[in-house]
Amino acid sequence: MSLANNLSLRGKRGLVVGIANPQSIAWGCAKALHELGAELAITWLNDKARAHVEPLARQVQASLTQALDVTRPGELESLFEKIAQRWGHLDFVVHSLASAPKEEIRARLLDSSSAGFLQAMDISCHSFVRMARLAEPLMPRGGSLVTMSYLGAQEAIDGYALMGPVKAALESSVRYLADELGPHGIRVHTISPGPMPTRAASGLRDFDNLLEESARRAPLRRLVTLDEVGSLCAWLVCDASRGQTGGVHFVDGGLNILG
Repeated sequence: MSLANNLSLRGKRGLVVGIANPQSIAWGCAKALHELGAELAITWLNDKARAHVEPLARQVQASLTQALDVTRPGELESLFEKIAQRWGHLDFVVHSLASAPKEEIRARLLDSSSAGFLQAMDISCHSFVRMARLAEPLMPRGGSLVTMSYLGAQEAIDGYALMGPVKAALESSVRYLADELGPHGIRVHTISPGPMPTRAASGLRDFDNLLEESARRAPLRRLVTLDEVGSLCAWLVCDASRGQTGGVHFVDGGLNILG
């Protein structure tokens, strides 16, 4: 098959979870996937989020939409049942979820509560494992699972104390899932974007300073864009990257090489 055909996503169907607004990383991914021809299923968190996400879903002609709160028992299973009934199979999942209690996300790791740590781990990490388990039987021909991390999983970054260990667990989970699902042709990837002015990230301590410092220090001397993250996501989903699995793929202007 030609490279052009391997880069195309025409005929592929996938789920994108984590869009909240036009600044969401998941939205950058959805746009790129749609542009290459993929048919999408898109979720929103609740009725409040629906008002912001539903117009975006129409822009990418999503054929399946549904509310999804991964902390509510049965909602994830209901979504995958709907996908199975409507499509019969699934080619990819893009997971871009992360959450922690507001009062703890800016605090020291030492001061985190068990409840807050477990909430962050469940939403940001284990929800991806659960999605992988539900996606597996819908991928008899193989597929791709993609999630989002950050450099703070590998380095101690000021203001990222609670989420750092959680994202480290997510990256480790990707490696184990890649090993377990590889024999079935299912590839698993982590994308690690640099700091971006998203609403979710704005809750971090001294976030404006982090953006300025990252743009100053990065070898490319700038922040990355949603479109650049989306392009990497599309690459990892398409057949042209079929030899890759289990890795952490940085799109951060080179910040990760500086140590």
